[in-house]
Amino acid sequence: MVMTHRKEDIVIVGAGGHAKVIIDIINSQNKYKILACIDQSEKVGNYICGIKISGDASSIDQLHATIQPLLNQGAGKAFVAIGDNRQRMVIANKMREWGFLLPNAISPFAYVAETAKLGEGIAVMPGAVINADAVIMDNVIINTNATVEHDCLIMSNSHIGPGCSLAGNVTIGEGTFVGIGTKIIPNMRVGEWSVIGSGAVVVGNLPDQVLALGVPAKVHKNFG
Repeated sequence: MVMTHRKEDIVIVGAGGHAKVIIDIINSQNKYKILACIDQSEKVGNYICGIKISGDASSIDQLHATIQPLLNQGAGKAFVAIGDNRQRMVIANKMREWGFLLPNAISPFAYVAETAKLGEGIAVMPGAVINADAVIMDNVIINTNATVEHDCLIMSNSHIGPGCSLAGNVTIGEGTFVGIGTKIIPNMRVGEWSVIGSGAVVVGNLPDQVLALGVPAKVHKNFG
């Protein structure tokens, strides 16, 4: 008799371009069955990657009203597939508060070292590399072909964009977005809730809440 593996139910919050990649990764993991996909009210009834958008997340209250019946059905896991760092943080925190566990979505075509330490709710896209003793905290996105070298610390709710190269012992502060193709030399620290523009080369520490652009990267705007 052949035993079949029962997949666990999971709920996806978000139905944009980022969610398409997350759905593909979750399907490739072969561990979960996507029970529902939830997004803004105007998307309800549409489809994403063959999955019907069946719930409304136009507000936190509406999301909770949509989520509660799913919890009652026994759906205990969720993934917040939203690219915006602050919005992802707010919704992920609410999902945990409501009783969901947030597993990681790690592509089978990514490499994660055995000694790397990962939090929860993390997306690791195809071609990404996370090397020895790197620490990736909750709700982080490591996007396609990004490299996070040994001993890096990526704080919660950050996004390392496609094709970025972070050398050893780099720290990325909470909520920071590192734009596509950015390079950061060893031992640098980038502050919280900052933005590094695409193609930048970071050769010095950057403070909190700034926009940094160029080669070498320089502060062009302060958000504080």
